[in-house]
Amino acid sequence: MRAEQREQRVVDALTTAQRAGHVLLRVLLAGMVSVVATQLAAAPALDCDRVTAADVAERLAPAAAPRILLFQGSLTTLTMEPFGEFLIAMGYPARQIRAPRDGRLSQSSFGDSLRWAGIVAWYYENEGLPPMLIGHSQGGMMAIRILYELDGAFHDAIPVWDPVMDTALGRTTIRDPRTGATRPVRGLQVGYAAAIATGKLPRILLGQWDMIAKLRHVPDTVVDFTGFAIPWDPIAGTFGDPEPYVALGRARVRNVILAAGTSHIRAPEAAQFAANEFTRAWIEAYTPASLAQVPDVAGIDTTNLRHAADIWYSVKKNWCESTQSRNGPVSP
Repeated sequence: MRAEQREQRVVDALTTAQRAGHVLLRVLLAGMVSVVATQLAAAPALDCDRVTAADVAERLAPAAAPRILLFQGSLTTLTMEPFGEFLIAMGYPARQIRAPRDGRLSQSSFGDSLRWAGIVAWYYENEGLPPMLIGHSQGGMMAIRILYELDGAFHDAIPVWDPVMDTALGRTTIRDPRTGATRPVRGLQVGYAAAIATGKLPRILLGQWDMIAKLRHVPDTVVDFTGFAIPWDPIAGTFGDPEPYVALGRARVRNVILAAGTSHIRAPEAAQFAANEFTRAWIEAYTPASLAQVPDVAGIDTTNLRHAADIWYSVKKNWCESTQSRNGPVSP
């Protein structure tokens, strides 16, 4: 037998073995998927109003998580980075907060809200869960403006925007990952949004006239919205009791009045709370219905503790609800 023929037979045998290995791997993977699907179906649903630290670590973290978009205020040196670090330290997946293009945790609030509405749609189409929107100061205005964009207040059609390539895709519809149907971006609903220390006075000073009348009215393009306001906040233009946020329709809207001594500028600073055992325990026990006073903790300023805890509570709740809505109960 020629050497060439023997060599070819060896190659053929290796190829056959490789193909058999691939078939076996596919069978094993199919079996694993079947087991996981069975576990998902059998697992008891989480109580999304009482998500514990163990639930986050053992049941939510291994599952899918909605993208979180954090919008900073008008001063570019004061970002939402510390708040993003807080969420990550509490157990939220960093990959779902960091921008895919540059890894930033905090986004500018001077961008185009139409672009951001298109990015919200892209994330929903590609990740299967609508993002959450959290903004500080002018960033809160941006979060609300995006809700109005999705509601069609400024444009009849919204182009899908790819945040990886940072370009519009030339279409105004997406394939809904839950139904498989083609639907317009307009009308898309996010699960949770929040605005921290967002006021009308800066809208006047910055010439954002089209948001002045809309700023305290929340459209139906969000399920749960929380507005955080500081009494006597001269930067936000709050002179006395803050004007409450109200729902235009079905959105569930809560208003949280922060302590009068809360700093408008320093409101995003929360990373330290996850590292301290006492403040972390207080956050884990927090619910919006709780009347517990913010504790005094030696060596740490707890002024921002309440809104940090409240937002973490809502983030966990939306994470739990959106994941279970998509997959059924998450696996234990």
